[in-house]
Amino acid sequence: MASHRKLRAAAVVCAAVAVAGPAPAVAWAAPPAAVQASAPAPAPSPDPFANLTADEIGERAVTATQSATSLRMTGRVAADGQPIDIDFAVNDRDECTGLMKIDGGTAELRRIDDITYMKGDEAFWRVSMSSQGIPEAQIDATIELVKGRWLKIAPGQAGSSDLSGVCDLKSLLADLDKDKAERSGLVRGPEGEVDGTPVATLVKKTTDGEKTGGEPTGGETTTVSVSEEGKPYILKMVKAGGDSPGSLVLSEYDKPVDVVVPPADETVDLSKLAPGTPA
Repeated sequence: MASHRKLRAAAVVCAAVAVAGPAPAVAWAAPPAAVQASAPAPAPSPDPFANLTADEIGERAVTATQSATSLRMTGRVAADGQPIDIDFAVNDRDECTGLMKIDGGTAELRRIDDITYMKGDEAFWRVSMSSQGIPEAQIDATIELVKGRWLKIAPGQAGSSDLSGVCDLKSLLADLDKDKAERSGLVRGPEGEVDGTPVATLVKKTTDGEKTGGEPTGGETTTVSVSEEGKPYILKMVKAGGDSPGSLVLSEYDKPVDVVVPPADETVDLSKLAPGTPA
């Protein structure tokens, strides 16, 4: 589904924003377990989609998912081969809270009232900036300024618009239906289960030379797991093979997202990171 692209682009900006550098190109990558098929359901149950084609199930799933007021997303992205794990809760008021991890480093992200707050440990900042070729002296100086603090990023500041993408639920879900060709030609896969919920699996395969979304791809298989209980929400999307394998799990639909504004004395404004400016 197209929403993968916006998630990975927004996530990697977090690694670059402290030094206002350009975001590197990103491709999905997932641990081996993430691209396995959903575990078999323990027992069969009545099929709520028995009279629907796979494409019709996909259409219902997109419609239901786009109606969500909030959800949680977990997955793994990669910037220049560097894996980044993400775990965010997002609502339809452009608010979010969550974590990202990169090579042993961890950062927390919060967004509320159009302000983004980010707090990373030393390992996160050092790995993130080193991967961009930032000089060691500049890395040390930046870490000293943000150590133990939340970086406050206001609208119009470097990285703000990109970071807002990971918290823009309406835009993320709109992307599910942006290219209808991506969800046509589906076939029904084996019954499965995601976190204890029975699901219908929808599978699409492309071979070398075929085009998906207007771009040539290598051979790849996309599997979408749709809840068979309650609303037909999308619970999991997995892409195996091709240039951008990966996995995304969607959960905690329509649950409140509680975003807490960090204390003012624990924040530092992004503008303060200019050399020679006291924090």
